[in-house]
Amino acid sequence: MVDPATALALASSAFQAIRKGCQIGRDLEGMGKDLSRWGKAMADFDFAAKQIEKPPWYKAMGGGIEAQAMELFVQRRQIQAQRDELRTWISGTLGPSAWNELLKIEAEVRQAQKEHEYRRIELKQKIIEWMLGIFLFIISVSGLFVLVWLLRSASQ
Repeated sequence: MVDPATALALASSAFQAIRKGCQIGRDLEGMGKDLSRWGKAMADFDFAAKQIEKPPWYKAMGGGIEAQAMELFVQRRQIQAQRDELRTWISGTLGPSAWNELLKIEAEVRQAQKEHEYRRIELKQKIIEWMLGIFLFIISVSGLFVLVWLLRSASQ
C-alpha cells in the first residue's frame, strides 16, 4: 500500500515536470504523461489518506493519531496548492471547459483504479483482519480450555 507521503512525493515530482513544461510553453497534450502521473499520485494519495482516517482495528491500537492527522493536513494543503495552480494554468490557456473536462477524466480514471487496484488492496487487508481475528479467537478458546482443564485437575 502506498502511504500519503510517498504519494505526495510522486505527485510533487510530476507536478514539477508539469510546471516546467508550462514555463517552456509545452501544450497540454505534450504533457499528457506528466498529467497522468500526477493524477495517479492524487488517486493514490486519496486512497492512502482514507486508509489512515479509518485504520483497521489492529493498527488503531498503536496510537500516534495526532501526528498522522497533522501530517495528513499539511499534505492535503500541498495537494490543494498544486491543484489550484494547475487549474489556473489550464483554465488560463485552454479555458474553463478544459479544466472541467480534466476533472471528468480524472474521476473516470480514479473510479477505474478504485475498482481494480484498490479493491485488491482492500481484499488483502480484509483477509489479514479475518486471519488475525480467527487466530486470536483460537488462542482465546484454547486458553479457556487450558484454564478449565487446570481448574478441574486442581479440584480432583
